[in-house]
Amino acid sequence: MTQLGVVGGGTMGAGIAEIAIRAGDEVLVLERDQSAADAARGRIEKSLSRAVKKAKITEDEAERSLANLRLTTSLSDFGDRELVIEALPEIEDLKVGFFADLDKVTSPEAILATNTSSIPIIRIAKDVADPSRVVGVHFFNPVPVMPLVEIISSLASSPHAIETVTAYARDHLGKRTIQAGDRGGFVVNALLIPYLVSAIRMYESGYASKEDIDAGMVNGCAHPMGPLTLSDTVGLDVVLDVSESLYHEFREPHLAPPPLLQRMVEAGYLGKKTGRGFYDYSE
Repeated sequence: MTQLGVVGGGTMGAGIAEIAIRAGDEVLVLERDQSAADAARGRIEKSLSRAVKKAKITEDEAERSLANLRLTTSLSDFGDRELVIEALPEIEDLKVGFFADLDKVTSPEAILATNTSSIPIIRIAKDVADPSRVVGVHFFNPVPVMPLVEIISSLASSPHAIETVTAYARDHLGKRTIQAGDRGGFVVNALLIPYLVSAIRMYESGYASKEDIDAGMVNGCAHPMGPLTLSDTVGLDVVLDVSESLYHEFREPHLAPPPLLQRMVEAGYLGKKTGRGFYDYSE
């Protein structure tokens, strides 16, 4: 597959588009309006420039990659896409409605993939006429750097679709793939989010300082960063969304988001991307 569609040009969508154009794919990115499309192109250009400065690619390779990129504000342009990867915000109703629209404009042979980090795939596919072509392809942030992709099969996903996207991610994009069942959080977030939420709850209770919680996990467990720093890196809004999704799926009290996390998101303190989370990144 070389005709790729990416829905959403935010952090994840731009990252997915970047690795695909670097692999030689013709990539079409959908955004809601021209301003958002320009911002998405800017993210990709900036990331490619960083890769050139770090000598990961040459200037010629960056230019050839950008030549493979197109942006659009019209979903009807996706009619020729062989694979579409959706990277919209982690809102179930938004994804479900979009897949119903995507189903109407794409070829019946096209594979429709969602980059959801926590929502069961069968829920997203419920309004698609042929849910066998819907799969989960969960990349990790930052996409050009992180090697892992979770491949998620719903009860309806066809073996052909799963095998095709696995080969695409592994052999074409050079990612390490793992298979996950279709339950909230899949493999990584089902383990990670309860850990992050527990650390936030520990800090909220006053049991330990944020610095000591992070230092404990870095120096005591050899983690590359502590859970509160990691939460800031992931984005507190994302941690909240996934926590709520897991709680909705399993109804276990330890999965419920702590009030502090909810208040921080409501205040706009989302972590590194806004300059403030558990730590101050304004400088």
